[in-house]
Amino acid sequence: MNSLVQLNNVSKRFGSTKALDGITLDIPKGRIVGLVGPNGAGKTTMLLALTGLIDYEGEISILGVEPKKDRPMLMKKTGVIHDIAVLPPWMTVKQVLTFQENIHPGFHRERCEIILKSTEITLNKKVKHLSKGMKTQLHLAVVLTTDTQLLILDEPTHGLDILFRRRLYSSVLEDYFDETKSVLISTHQVEEVEHILTDVIFINHGKIILYESMEKLNERFILLTVADSEAENVRKMNPLTENSHLGRKVFLLEKPDREKIEGLGKVTTPSIVDIFMAIMGGAK
Repeated sequence: MNSLVQLNNVSKRFGSTKALDGITLDIPKGRIVGLVGPNGAGKTTMLLALTGLIDYEGEISILGVEPKKDRPMLMKKTGVIHDIAVLPPWMTVKQVLTFQENIHPGFHRERCEIILKSTEITLNKKVKHLSKGMKTQLHLAVVLTTDTQLLILDEPTHGLDILFRRRLYSSVLEDYFDETKSVLISTHQVEEVEHILTDVIFINHGKIILYESMEKLNERFILLTVADSEAENVRKMNPLTENSHLGRKVFLLEKPDREKIEGLGKVTTPSIVDIFMAIMGGAK
């Protein structure tokens, strides 16, 4: 089975609000997927449904498991970090590691302790005495060193400094990810994960607005920077956005005629944020 995650017409209502609206998508093995959307777009609701924490309409299959029907089996195959790390406050760090070792045969304690040595966390300290950032670091270290086939990260670096945030994503690549696994990341700091993503999903009002590989995304959109004298020629191509920068005009174009833009100006690759702002600006 090549697909790790499958959603078929998944919807969720909270009263009169439709948080998820008929979502259908497929995430194969060996992908790192960014889930991007404004506040209230449905990101967290989608991740809660995927992890079996809320009921939903439609069908979800993760490694052949339906989350709402068999969450214990799902948790054996899936690592999850939500934006608030929940760990037993009365336990010491050492006891947390022992607990994970006893309940999950795929936990690699030595690897986890190596990661923790790069932090200020000591094994004899109780969880309740750790700072918010330290609790998140501990949770991440445990999850990243447990054998699972899907890793779901919901704002995983919330409350962490920039140095640890960078180390985290390096660890995802070096210590966790391979061609048999996939990672789904929801974050507001898209620029920090863009370099590791293979695919991106834009979600708004509970609907998937875009689901594209980074390779195809970079073929589909370009940034064109031109002198003012060429601006009118570019406007005829119906650019998605137009901005000014250092006395020149910068246009975001979708599927442009490469022959027409040749020689007009400088062509660069737009960031996910550039594309997100352009598409979401027109999304209703």
